[in-house]
Amino acid sequence: MIGWAGMLVWSLGVLAQDPVYSQFYMAPLQLNPAFTGSTHAPKFSMNYRNQWPSLNHAYTTYSASYDQFFKDFNSGLGASILADDAGNGLIKTTKISGFYAYRVQISRDFYSKFGVQASYVQSAYNWEKFIFPDQIDPVTGPISPGGTPWPTDETVPPDLRNQYLDVSFGLLAYTSTWYGGLSVEHINRPSQTLIAGYENNIDGLPVRISLHAGGEVGLFEHAGWLDRIYISPQVMVSRQGPFNQLLGGAFFGFDPFFLGVWGRITSQNPDAAILSAGMRTGILKLAYSYDLTVSRLGLGTGGTHEIGILLNLDKLYPEESKYMDCFQMFR
Repeated sequence: MIGWAGMLVWSLGVLAQDPVYSQFYMAPLQLNPAFTGSTHAPKFSMNYRNQWPSLNHAYTTYSASYDQFFKDFNSGLGASILADDAGNGLIKTTKISGFYAYRVQISRDFYSKFGVQASYVQSAYNWEKFIFPDQIDPVTGPISPGGTPWPTDETVPPDLRNQYLDVSFGLLAYTSTWYGGLSVEHINRPSQTLIAGYENNIDGLPVRISLHAGGEVGLFEHAGWLDRIYISPQVMVSRQGPFNQLLGGAFFGFDPFFLGVWGRITSQNPDAAILSAGMRTGILKLAYSYDLTVSRLGLGTGGTHEIGILLNLDKLYPEESKYMDCFQMFR
């Protein structure tokens, strides 16, 4: 019989991938801490992700963040809170983060930024939702004929919470038309085990490495209202443990509206086709996306829904909102 320790280690291994937004452009601090301070005035973002709702609401993620650039220090500061619910209450994680980024001007139209992120993370486990091998009847499964779960001989661990410090860093290089970035998360490999004394025997949270690049190009120049038409191609490649992911696509915009078409594949198979739409008006930016599952899980997952809300107070100070970069999609 596999003990509770083995079951918890197994579940953590299955869920070791970080929650990642399809609308990464609406949550840039979650993509790379070097994006901290992309506006001179305060910028606030709120994000919601509901992944595979038909599978008993398998994964839901919420986050909110603040950041801005301080010219006197040539630096950006930010903070965020993220809440993730995996398995409809099986594992609930809260992550509170602080961000710092420093900008270096290399030439008139070429900049680089270095960013760091320090996070306090707490995960809580719902013991009642775990199912152990001694609870599975060969005929009725984990539920008795009376409709109640079979009992288990496993002992409840003394603490069903795990707390740890998580550290990440990121780099960006950019001009007025393109950017490229690298982020490395969980560089301290924090332990996720609940078993006292096993911290050195179980691998910590796998390092997540992401490469991303993109740009923004106007399709017309000096053409009056046609100047508002643009295209913004983007690509992101990430690896965490044995998992690989490639996300690529483009925005097509006609201010104040934009549409996006994306594809995401993993090392095993195609994962999702993503459609997004949004608009900007004043300080407010709204976006919605839907991930159509094309993997072997099929259409029965219900896909994935995301909503992003961004408040950019730069719009209240027009003299401060002129930028020589290609980060408009992140504002």
